[in-house]
Amino acid sequence: MLIKIGYDIELEVSAPTSLIYLLQVHPSRERDVQGGMENITLSPPLLTDFYTDDFDNHCARVHVDAGVSSVRIRNESVVYDDGNPDPQDFGAFQYAPADLPVEALRFLLPSRYCEVDGELLQVAWNMFGNTPLGWSRVQAICDFVHSQLTFDYGRARPTRSALEAFRERTGVCRDFTHLAITLCRCMNIPARYVTGYLGDIGIAPVPYPMDFSAWFEVYLGDRWHTFDARHNVPRIGRVAIARGRDAADVPITMVFGPNRLSHFKVVTEEITG
Repeated sequence: MLIKIGYDIELEVSAPTSLIYLLQVHPSRERDVQGGMENITLSPPLLTDFYTDDFDNHCARVHVDAGVSSVRIRNESVVYDDGNPDPQDFGAFQYAPADLPVEALRFLLPSRYCEVDGELLQVAWNMFGNTPLGWSRVQAICDFVHSQLTFDYGRARPTRSALEAFRERTGVCRDFTHLAITLCRCMNIPARYVTGYLGDIGIAPVPYPMDFSAWFEVYLGDRWHTFDARHNVPRIGRVAIARGRDAADVPITMVFGPNRLSHFKVVTEEITG
């Protein structure tokens, strides 16, 4: 299938500054972009440095000159997707920390929004210490997070951590993801944060505006596997943008100075007909 992806984001600024954006599809999906590259435009045209970060994400730094009052970033592109739901591997093996690939170890550590070394460590072992290792344990964590948190855009807060989500019992997709990641890491399962596109393909349309989505991946067996505590069912049409330890590593936009988000629209939908 073909999926239309894109966005229209405008940020108001009051002084010369720089901004970073992570809005290009992840390198793992580059070959699926029709026409070979995305149609990203910047208004006004500004000097931009493109680079790859420590997590292999495509990033861009925009130099915002004096006299510029707003920066608008737009994209309209099409990607190919196989149309299959997230793959499941119920027999995926869980390694002991001593046997993990060294590159997976950083995804066991505490990070900005995932307090692995605090209160949730004991919570995790009390709740999931007797569950089967591997896929079943991760699914038990997803089931718990999905049942305990209430999705509520009205109560979204960009500074909410996993522990705060656990205590407050509410949040948006990033909060579901942070809590599930933290509980997995507490159980010695490497878990990393993913941000990207996820449309209403194969489900009833949702009653709120389209947005970027967050889910997570865990290392079991010999590879990374997709899980989603927010929806808690295999979904069709995920298009990853960036991966990291948590949301702090993969900001959609980050401005180094005063700014205001004045416009935000995301599109991700199947092309039919």
